[in-house]
Amino acid sequence: MTTEATLPSTSTSPGARQVWTRARGIVLALVVLLTAAVAIAVVRSDARHGELDPRSADPYGSRAVAELLADRGVSTRVVTTLDDARAAAGPDTTLLVAVPDLLTERQQTRLHSATQGSGGRTVLVAPGGPAVERLAPGVTADPALSVDSTLAPACDLPAARRAGTADTGGIRYSSGHIEADACYPSRRLATLLRIPDPSGAAAGEGTPGDTVVLGAPDILYNNHLDEHGNASLALQLLGSRDHLVWYLPSVSDTTAPDDERSFFDLLPSGWLWGTLQLFIAAALAALWRARRLGPLVPEKLPVAIRASETAEGRARLYRKANARDRAATALRSATRTRLAPLVGTPVAQAHTPEALLPALSAHLHDAHGDGRSLHTLLFGPPPGDDAALIALADQLDALERQVRRP
Repeated sequence: MTTEATLPSTSTSPGARQVWTRARGIVLALVVLLTAAVAIAVVRSDARHGELDPRSADPYGSRAVAELLADRGVSTRVVTTLDDARAAAGPDTTLLVAVPDLLTERQQTRLHSATQGSGGRTVLVAPGGPAVERLAPGVTADPALSVDSTLAPACDLPAARRAGTADTGGIRYSSGHIEADACYPSRRLATLLRIPDPSGAAAGEGTPGDTVVLGAPDILYNNHLDEHGNASLALQLLGSRDHLVWYLPSVSDTTAPDDERSFFDLLPSGWLWGTLQLFIAAALAALWRARRLGPLVPEKLPVAIRASETAEGRARLYRKANARDRAATALRSATRTRLAPLVGTPVAQAHTPEALLPALSAHLHDAHGDGRSLHTLLFGPPPGDDAALIALADQLDALERQVRRP
């Protein structure tokens, strides 16, 4: 046990240099991937645009629609701020709102107030329940989506009858307007609604203003434009006026400071439920991995371990944790257990000073047999430092050798 206490301190935890040596390959790979991603994004940023962008030639862009409209004399202008969209509303303009759900409640109300009575056409692409109720009062979105994407017109709207079947299946709407045109129904609910402007404002040659609610954006995508009657329907809905203003709402729109969103407002609507499901899954996984089907069963070690190795390992752990009190307790307890039979004391009473110390003092016949010093040695307080612990181990060894001496 003395050898255990004098062993040099060792650490099993890796140092900073070792951690860096092991992880530098992974870190380097991540840096390379990140640099490559940023470089690709910068190079392609000028040529690529987002979904439903009339400047984008990607499959889910809308450049094909804009070019077909240009061939028919309809100009297309992209705006990204609410002020520009409101200023563009007029009898000779069609205002398309690409993602109405990105607008805040106040922005939706301000946009509706600008388009109502303007005499132009407003096209809302797949607005959700709260958005459509503010941008087109009297229209309600059904929670259940359309099962089929390709639907038949089934209405008297000339544009829909000329186009025929089209990919309008998506959000379904119902309207309380008597004069509304409900087209492309799915289970008796329309996926395309045209609501005349109740103010009766008209454009150019008596064309009244109106609002068109479209249940899905598919007819505007480049990769769906040549399917069914998508192109015909898109051109008729967007080409009824000389000018088309394509409004792409942006979360970075600073023209309406009162509508600034917090970080949580920018997260998808289902983030709370998704996070809750992750927590539940983690809890179930923890319960599964921590299950106990019964008491622990002892198992024999596959190899024999020397007692000296076990003692050395425990000594290193004590030293690493600065557990001098536990080490001293172990040394004194082992010494008392070995001394008790030598002086005629039962092992069961080896740790009781009243039983062990008198017998030990009687067995010793020199100055070391003083009861006070024996009590301090065998039952005293823990040592204050490593030097005192080593001295205690030496004194215990000397006492045991003296008792064993014939």
